[in-house]
Amino acid sequence: MACPYFVPREIVNDSSWLHPLRLPLAAGWSGGCCASGQEITPPDSMVRELCNLGNGTGCPHLPRDRDWDAVRFSVARTSPNQITLCYVCELAHAPVEHGKLMFDRIEERWVNPHADERVQRLAASYLQASRMRQNPPVVVDEVLDANEKMA
Repeated sequence: MACPYFVPREIVNDSSWLHPLRLPLAAGWSGGCCASGQEITPPDSMVRELCNLGNGTGCPHLPRDRDWDAVRFSVARTSPNQITLCYVCELAHAPVEHGKLMFDRIEERWVNPHADERVQRLAASYLQASRMRQNPPVVVDEVLDANEKMA
């Protein structure tokens, strides 16, 4: 579960995450915090332990009066044309909102973006990391090596 106030910026590929594919946003991310209404850059340790790993109730920036503590995502369905994500927004470890967000793979756009930009931003980050995992970039040297072995 990621903190709803987390603003993911870039995937962190530094091998410091034991199982990065299992993380709430499908990867470890660097980023900021928008809990105060303006984005700030928390210390890396806070981004790693609270922002990325969700339920930020231990975070000093988390507003006392808030809609959610954490947001979680999962891929519900994929097809050649569309990816459907399920999301659950939680408060005090209980679901308070849930739904589905659909992404059109052909037009590369959200069919039904979430009304709250925080959830939508996290959904986009989750989708980006998930898609990178499923479609790893092809390294030209690896293709050339494979072709040479076949010859």
